[in-house]
Amino acid sequence: MTLVPGKIVCVGRNYAAHAAEMGVERPVEPILFFKPPTALLDGGGVVTLPSWSDDVHHEVELVVRIGAEGRDITASDAHRFVDGWGVGVDLTARDVQTRAKELGHPWAVAKGFDGSAPVSDLLPVTSLDRLSDMVLELAVSGEIRQQGSTSAMLWTVRELVAFASSRFTLARGDLLFTGTPEGVGPVVAGDRLVATVAEARLEVTIAP
Repeated sequence: MTLVPGKIVCVGRNYAAHAAEMGVERPVEPILFFKPPTALLDGGGVVTLPSWSDDVHHEVELVVRIGAEGRDITASDAHRFVDGWGVGVDLTARDVQTRAKELGHPWAVAKGFDGSAPVSDLLPVTSLDRLSDMVLELAVSGEIRQQGSTSAMLWTVRELVAFASSRFTLARGDLLFTGTPEGVGPVVAGDRLVATVAEARLEVTIAP
């Protein structure tokens, strides 16, 4: 399924254990931020780490694709607006993000660099509710770093689509990164990342 997103919508702290490992409070509503379309690495491949960061982290996530434009979508109708799903990695310049947080600045630079949103080939949605109980896993150079279930998400895909569409219109082709479980950590030049969610698989190499 070809990816041509107008925007990439991402959800922060959608797993309580990840919020805890980051030393932040569990949010009371979804935290949304954006990556630009140029962050997308469709189908995986090679990512060059930014020269201005010394601490880029991996965050494996379930990703869904919006298949029809919608505004103020209800959770019960969300299945009508999602047509694809797969696995992605939200690559984050953690040192840059930490400094931004300390200064009260946006996260855009830390989250939006080229190649910071690799996404697997997408699979068609047959049941949106199935996405609420899938195992996420990320291995870095053969070592499993992250493993968790989408059943631990604070907000389901249905709820995230409803919330996001209450704040702005979701357009056909937009991507939604749904948050990461615990276990995030650094990647370095030469690392090979393999991310899976059920039958979706993504391979990414960090350029040497």
